[in-house]
Amino acid sequence: MPKTIFDYVNAPVIAAYVNELGSNQIPYLGELLFPAKKKVGIDLKWIKTHSSLPVALANGAFDAKAPLRDRMGLTISETKMPFFREAMRIGEEERQNLLTFMAANMDSSVKTAVQKIYDDANNLVAGVDVDAERMRMQLLSTGKISIVDKTGLHRDFDYKFNTKHIQAKLTSTNAWSNAAAPVTEQIESWIDIIESDTGVRPTRAICSRKTFNYLKKNTEILTELKPLLTASTPITDAQLKNWFNEKFRLQVSVYTKKYLIVAGGESQQFFPDNVFTLLPPGNLGNTWFGTTPEEADLMTGQNGASVSIVKTGVAITTYKEIHPVNAKTIVSAIMLPSFESSETVFIANVA
Repeated sequence: MPKTIFDYVNAPVIAAYVNELGSNQIPYLGELLFPAKKKVGIDLKWIKTHSSLPVALANGAFDAKAPLRDRMGLTISETKMPFFREAMRIGEEERQNLLTFMAANMDSSVKTAVQKIYDDANNLVAGVDVDAERMRMQLLSTGKISIVDKTGLHRDFDYKFNTKHIQAKLTSTNAWSNAAAPVTEQIESWIDIIESDTGVRPTRAICSRKTFNYLKKNTEILTELKPLLTASTPITDAQLKNWFNEKFRLQVSVYTKKYLIVAGGESQQFFPDNVFTLLPPGNLGNTWFGTTPEEADLMTGQNGASVSIVKTGVAITTYKEIHPVNAKTIVSAIMLPSFESSETVFIANVA
């Protein structure tokens, strides 16, 4: 049996536990749209063009220098990525209880206590996933990211989203909460705007359950689906999604996942109600992870700390405190999504 609790509670062991749990979890939608990548440092830079339409090559002349083409609409966006960090500790009383279990060879009690410690650490890592998904869904619903830390300090990241590709709140007549709203005309116009400006036609859409349910009551859609319905049978999710696919060649994702801002608080939706966002095919950008101070300076273990990296760039650090005698686990990440495909995204505020 291990002699101390630190044989159980160290970064590599916790990281293995986190990775094992993570391998069985269904990824967030944003993880698929913005795959994770790693870079050194905290600076994030990405290049965005204002149109993806090809430009014809200029006519040339023999024995003459080729004319130089300007990079029209090229924007280099640069910012410093935000830092997330939180810790949990094993106090002196908890350590004494564990020592008692270990001395008495109470393996089941030791495993139960250590499992709780591992779960606490995994919850911190899960919090990083929540922060990343919050940022990605803010981008897809507003074109911006706003972060508020525990001190109330705000940090805003403006991605300079094309204002032509944002539909302001619709009038009461046209709002999707009105069953008579001309949704087909609206969606077609938004798709056409993106295709006209960029040459890329949206193939996907995302909305909340409330927004999706507006469409189940829309008289225009119900009329088109009438042959499939009876008076006592309401429209199903599958029927409405098939209608979108046949009408617009759109695959619609109804995103219902939620999170807690604080433990015991009210749940929040990752993707807000009353927004309908059109997306192009392929990745929209990347979720970039930088180098945390723990990864940069404590990986050698010379300072008594143990550090392991999980999920591309999340650092798990464990170390001992002499007085009071505690064992601490810190989870930290530096991360921010890039949004190279923002020009081919349309955000509609539909109600």
